[in-house]
Amino acid sequence: MQYAFFDIHSHLHDKAFDEDRETIIADMKSRSIGTITIGTDMKESREAILLSEKHEHIFATVGIHPADNIYEVWDETAFETLARHEKVVGIGECGLDYFRLKENIAGDNDSEKERQKDFFKKQIEIAVKVNKPLMLHGRPSKGTQNAYEDMLDILEDAKKKHGEKLLGNAHFFAGDTEIAKRFLDIGFTMSFSGVITFAKEYDDVVRFIPLSMMHGETDSPYATPSPFRGQKNTPLFVQEIVARIAVLREEGMEEVRMQLVENAKKMFNV
Repeated sequence: MQYAFFDIHSHLHDKAFDEDRETIIADMKSRSIGTITIGTDMKESREAILLSEKHEHIFATVGIHPADNIYEVWDETAFETLARHEKVVGIGECGLDYFRLKENIAGDNDSEKERQKDFFKKQIEIAVKVNKPLMLHGRPSKGTQNAYEDMLDILEDAKKKHGEKLLGNAHFFAGDTEIAKRFLDIGFTMSFSGVITFAKEYDDVVRFIPLSMMHGETDSPYATPSPFRGQKNTPLFVQEIVARIAVLREEGMEEVRMQLVENAKKMFNV
């Protein structure tokens, strides 16, 4: 399929879309918009695959989010089986989330951080084994870059071990230019959501990252871009994010649109 736009991170299988999912999917197809719907635990990963199987312009990832389901039990055989599915184009979203440590687990924070790191490392090994990129989730504690720093320490060690076999994207990127450079140094891309259409703090990093190393995403149904704030977000709004990237970088919309589609194809084989 030839894509006009490609939203590399949505949750289109989420219950928020139960009433209008098929209408949205049909609209996406008519506008040549593709998406990847993201797994956050084994149950959600299976649902993402089921949706992707029904539509050529929808793909899936399988993963265990660091904080959404802290009671998930690791089943390597089942996870690897899902990861090898032909419509699965990435592993994740996985990573580290230090923003919600206190609300997600009783006990000391160090133990929770170690649990998250253990699940993250397991998913890195699966990604390398099945030759698919990581879809990273990183959310630092307020006023810090700590989750990104710990993720990158792990990824940089894994890069030394696995080399070019280790690839991925930092979704909903909210780091600074120093963090962005560390991702670039290991060949990882970064994606931006609708937040860049109404918040100024990401302007510099959008300009800093090479266009060939970034993506647009909606993270729908969350983070609705302007001018649709107050409405439920959908992959149909990805063009607003692409347009904002073009404005911030002072580059042509068509050039940016085409490059981001190519980036999605290159990283996720969509």
